[in-house]
Amino acid sequence: MRLNRRAGRSRPGFTLIELMVVIVLVGIMAAVIIPQMKGTYEDALLRSASRELAGVCSIAASRAISLNEAHRVRFDRKTGRYRIERKTSEGEPAGFVPARDVPGSEGEIDARISIEIRMSGAEPAEPREAGAPSTSERDLSVPTPDQAISFYADGTADAVEILLQDREGFRRILRVNPTTARLQFSELSGQGGSGSPSAEAGGLE
Repeated sequence: MRLNRRAGRSRPGFTLIELMVVIVLVGIMAAVIIPQMKGTYEDALLRSASRELAGVCSIAASRAISLNEAHRVRFDRKTGRYRIERKTSEGEPAGFVPARDVPGSEGEIDARISIEIRMSGAEPAEPREAGAPSTSERDLSVPTPDQAISFYADGTADAVEILLQDREGFRRILRVNPTTARLQFSELSGQGGSGSPSAEAGGLE
């Protein structure tokens, strides 16, 4: 027992200087890694929002064909909410009404992602403060702050683009093919940058 006590007392421990060095190294590593993780998280958020919008547009396009009546996806840029609406039938007041019987017909994009709808081929708008009007919005026939994309019974759709932008200025464009109603994603490298399109998704053959 005496030998065990002596052995226990002679075990080396960490000095205060060694602990301080470890803490400083951990702090340096955190300062380097955290900004990169933030960029990865923002990119994942942007991709998630684009997949969500592609899904709801696919639902609207499918219902337009199956029910033989126009549907549209309406966006509220102030709240980030969207919903599917159907064109009213005969005997109902002219216009569009919410398609509340459709699962996934309503939702909300994360507040950190801004949405802009513009005519296909229009130049990207310069980054602006939230709520400020853009030139592309004034060119659209749909009044602001609500904007919409229509899908028709013959499988066609409005030739528009959905521009998603995060707080860091990175963008992703969803282009609606007016002939097939399919969506094509384009990555943008940063503010005002350009990128190459990726595989089509979110539409019908």
